[in-house]
Amino acid sequence: MKTNLTRVLFCTLLTTIFLASGFVLNAQTQINNSGYRNTPTLVPEQDERVNKLINQADVLFHEGEAQLRDKSYSEARGKFDKSVEVILMSGVSVRAFPKLNAYYAELIDKIYKLEVPNMPSLQQPVKSTDLVATATSQPADALPQIGFSEQKFEASPLDELAKLQLTPEEQNVDTPVAQEQFRYAETAVARGSLGFGFQMTTKVQEFINYYQGRGRSTMEIGLNRSGQFTRMARRIFREEGVPENIVWLGQVESAWKPWARSWAAASGLWQFIPGTGSRYGLRQTAYLDERHNYEKATRASAKYLKFLANRYNGNWELAMAGYNSGEGNVDRAISRAGSANFWAAYPYLPQETRNYVPNILATILIANSPDRYGFGNVRPMPPLFYDRVRVPTATNLSLIAQATDTSVDVLRYLNPDLRQNMTPPEAYILNVPAGKSNQLVAVLRRVPANSRSSAAVATIGRGEDIQSFANRTGATVEQIQAMNNGVDFTKASKIVVPNMIAKTGYVRASGSITPTTQKALTKVTAKEGDTVEKIASRYGFNAVEIARLNGVLPSTPLAAGREIRVQTR
Repeated sequence: MKTNLTRVLFCTLLTTIFLASGFVLNAQTQINNSGYRNTPTLVPEQDERVNKLINQADVLFHEGEAQLRDKSYSEARGKFDKSVEVILMSGVSVRAFPKLNAYYAELIDKIYKLEVPNMPSLQQPVKSTDLVATATSQPADALPQIGFSEQKFEASPLDELAKLQLTPEEQNVDTPVAQEQFRYAETAVARGSLGFGFQMTTKVQEFINYYQGRGRSTMEIGLNRSGQFTRMARRIFREEGVPENIVWLGQVESAWKPWARSWAAASGLWQFIPGTGSRYGLRQTAYLDERHNYEKATRASAKYLKFLANRYNGNWELAMAGYNSGEGNVDRAISRAGSANFWAAYPYLPQETRNYVPNILATILIANSPDRYGFGNVRPMPPLFYDRVRVPTATNLSLIAQATDTSVDVLRYLNPDLRQNMTPPEAYILNVPAGKSNQLVAVLRRVPANSRSSAAVATIGRGEDIQSFANRTGATVEQIQAMNNGVDFTKASKIVVPNMIAKTGYVRASGSITPTTQKALTKVTAKEGDTVEKIASRYGFNAVEIARLNGVLPSTPLAAGREIRVQTR
């Protein structure tokens, strides 16, 4: 279910409307039982149904355009949402019908290109000096819904999974190696060492074969990236009563990419479509898409899986199938099979779901014994550690980056639910680099409410007096004193200044203190497969410092030919 769209779909599902209309919102992705293997020839009844869906969606879209022109922003957003949902929630396989598929892609593209102008000022008066939110003059929901332009997206691995066909070599489970791995897996499941029971079948072994061959890079990338998130995910799944090993569903859903997005607008580590996200409390506004929030989306995923497992009497295979294609498809497959068993229902499930469940089971087996399956050389990335700070409304991320000695890119990575380079017009719990919370709080307490989107932070050198600091930065002494009321400038290191000043580096301190010198910068060109860590190792530089200079993480893959700034020694 692949998409090349680079702008985020602004889509919040109005659940009550659909319930009142007789719809049940119970699918992560709506797929019909025919699967995706063949494109059917339209019969008159099917053609009529496709035309009806297109007409319904078109009417809603044009109503949204009219309300947008009238500046009825919330109403316009609702119409755009419904124009997409009338297709997604119809139960019709969009990709199975070229006419509907083409219309759907065009519809999403048009919605992505719409933005609401005339954003009002978000600077609201603060009534207290702490970092707890204070009331604003209007609720966040009432503010214009702006922006579809700030988040970036990567293709979801589910897009390829939907059309994956295993080769004869991958389907061969009679080799000595495959037989030995199969017996090992059977024993592990029988002993309960994986934390839940499932039926080990040849189909699971076929996916193990796939990952040991042409799917090796996919598995290696997933196992590497998993280190950032599995510690957090295991804790939350454990708290919600879900077997911890089912966190590996995240690898199949997103390959642990926070901005993964499927063709059907499923998004985030756990690939929630807008409707299911709303159903489990994940808000989607102009400022936030909580489907990308690490902890909130992980907890929503665990709750949804627990709901599905309860529905199917503790059968986690069926729960995973429901997570992929929705309860309706699984219920129908069970009814046709006459048994609440995944492998009995298997022939009646969508093709993607037939791939999806054994794929996850194969991933779980490999992840628990990487050495046995040939992945012992993969070193998971270290867990993401961060401090959490409750910041005031509408605070510019560049200010926070300066206050915490990091970059906006790093903050966006730690807070992928943010859709703008500004926190929302409400109190927000922001993830910041570990150990920087006190530093940030100290700065934010000094920033006036009407300057949170325009203030900056500069470093005052040891021994530098306020006048020389003012001369260097281009601010006046009065401005600096007004923005840093009560600060002892002889002890402070971070000083709040107006954002338009020249933020020059400190060159010469007063008194007998040794001057701080600025190291010169040069550039090196990244090669194919490079990361900051590899470049640092190659040239003997500090990886953390290079990452900070270039606004990336040390492990971030770099495009070949990209110029990377480094400090000369």
